[in-house]
Formats: sequence, C-alpha cells, structure tokens
Amino acid sequence: MTEPLRISPEMAWGKITSGSGLLVCAYDDDQKFQNNHLQGALSYAEFQSKLSSISKDQEIIFYCA
Repeated sequence: MTEPLRISPEMAWGKITSGSGLLVCAYDDDQKFQNNHLQGALSYAEFQSKLSSISKDQEIIFYCA
C-alpha cells in the first residue's frame, strides 16, 4: 500500500469548491466530528452511507485534527 498523498489546505479547498474533491472528517466518533467539523465536510458515518453512490472518479480528501 502506498503512502497517502498529503495536500495543502488551500489545495484541498480548491478541489472542494470546484466539486472535484469530497471532504471527509476521518473521525468515526460523532463528538470528534462536531469538534473538528470543517465547512462542507461529511462525517465518516455519512461518507460510509454514501459510499456506493460516490463516483469512482471522485477524489476523496480525508482530514483529522
């Protein structure tokens, strides 16, 4: 398995606002999600529930604190 590609916050924001990236908070805990929620981010639970409908071409950007 390869190391995940790390990108800058500015690059992530550009991908999210252009629609080419999907932002996901990597915490499985709802309280941690609430404490670390960024604008436009899905919770990990939301991400899992939508996984089957996400395009294989959609770039997924995970973040944690």
